[in-house]
Amino acid sequence: MHKHPFESVTVETKKAGQLRNITSVEEAAEFLLYDWPKREGPTYLAAQQTCLDALQEERSVNEAREAFITAAKAAYIFIKEGR
Repeated sequence: MHKHPFESVTVETKKAGQLRNITSVEEAAEFLLYDWPKREGPTYLAAQQTCLDALQEERSVNEAREAFITAAKAAYIFIKEGR
């Protein structure tokens, strides 16, 4: 069980057409570190830092979710929010 859950965010993975639902700060941080299509740019770096800060209780779960969504939109992998 994740300690920092949030409402689902659906993104496209590196495999074209394959989608993934991200439902926690832990999943978002893992996706940013290992599965992100292009690991650069200010929104990517901000999302990465915000997720790490949220894991250390220095930022809110909602801030991490919003930063992840912003980065996903900038990387053109954002699909939708919620189920």
